[in-house]
Amino acid sequence: MKYYNSIIDTIGNTPLVKLNKVTKGIKGTILVKVEYFNPGNSVKDRIALKMINDAEKNGVLKQGGTIIEGTSGNTGMGLALVGVAKGYRCIFTMADKQSKEKMDILRAVGAEVVVCPTNVEPEDPRSYYSVARRLNKEINNSIYPNQYDNESNSAAHYETTAPEIWRDTEGKVTHYACGVGTGGTMCGTAKYLKEKNPNVVTIGIDTYGSVFKKYKETGIFDKNEIYPYLTEGIGEDIMPKNVNMDLIDHFIKVTDKDAAVMARRLAREEGLFVGWSCGSAVYGALEYAKQHLKEDDVMVIILPDHGTRYLGKVYNDSWMKDHGFLEQRSFATARDIIAKRQGHSALITVTKDMNLGEAVKALSQAGISQLPVSDGDEIVGSVSDSKVLNLLIENPESKSQKVSEIMDKPFIFVGLDNTVDALSSLIDKNNKALLVRDEFNKVHIITQHDLLMALTN
Repeated sequence: MKYYNSIIDTIGNTPLVKLNKVTKGIKGTILVKVEYFNPGNSVKDRIALKMINDAEKNGVLKQGGTIIEGTSGNTGMGLALVGVAKGYRCIFTMADKQSKEKMDILRAVGAEVVVCPTNVEPEDPRSYYSVARRLNKEINNSIYPNQYDNESNSAAHYETTAPEIWRDTEGKVTHYACGVGTGGTMCGTAKYLKEKNPNVVTIGIDTYGSVFKKYKETGIFDKNEIYPYLTEGIGEDIMPKNVNMDLIDHFIKVTDKDAAVMARRLAREEGLFVGWSCGSAVYGALEYAKQHLKEDDVMVIILPDHGTRYLGKVYNDSWMKDHGFLEQRSFATARDIIAKRQGHSALITVTKDMNLGEAVKALSQAGISQLPVSDGDEIVGSVSDSKVLNLLIENPESKSQKVSEIMDKPFIFVGLDNTVDALSSLIDKNNKALLVRDEFNKVHIITQHDLLMALTN
């Protein structure tokens, strides 16, 4: 009889599949390593097993213990399966931008899920990083594997993913592309492949709103690069220890929209029902391939997870339309909106120490209904004329209140190349304007009026 002792014994040895239709006009052979063949439907099963095995060997995790991890969903699923097989309790913290499907799947396999806000600093006690660390301190006999800095993450791919690629391509792989989040898949695999052949070119796929590409190219960790984005599982606002820039030759950034559209193309044209960041990886890798691949080259792209994680988003037509991702029209970008402004005037702000009377004057002079609130060079909040009006009606004496006492959260930053359709999906009653930095690090505001003008001019 042939059988496995538990589900975790089926992890690894995922297939390479050739892309045939989305690669039209591109030279070379493009192969994808389909990681949803793992039992937890993602590449993260590999690191889950490795991190827990190593924790057991080191005596850090004992029988009846608790596994606590911050995850975008897939690592949690891998750890949950390992927890079921080995008898551990699992608690996972997740940012609220992650899909409901991911949370439901984790709960289905017995894990506890703690949902945390997305738009907070990593050091904020509410962030999913901080909450995981706090729970680890509070719960006896628990471990916080911390996939971002745990060397077992990269080691799992050095020991399994990379040798499988080398074996299945018979050492003919010339290019390797992968989305970069924790850095483990990218760098563990790249390390092995470059040891086998130093000429293998490695391409990291990043997303707009993440720090990786600029850090690679300049060595500067630029917080100005950080702003909210929708794609799940790649990009970071921190620099994980598993990210080794020396092992990544190039970075390519991919927009939320291009990633989502490519994921749907892979499902419909290649029969690969994959996740959102898989679309990022393929889109970015093919952009590189168009310019650099030759006929004899062999590129391998990691497809990290399965499409079932994104049924309510990427594979939901209504959600895609709401975010402007299904439109075939050509839209103006934030860059275009700023370029049309005469003189590129400086951003008008109110300071947090102003009183409401002074804020009203500033709003009136600016001729708009909302302004950012500044504290030195930092944007710390926002204020709108409607809120100030309501406060003054309730209590005329409130005009002496400081702006810092009544301000709302800051407007979110967006990328220069985000299109009007995507920008419009980010403006709502809770976020009445957008901010963007140009190439000269000057901050500009984009309002709903700006978007209307871009659509009608």
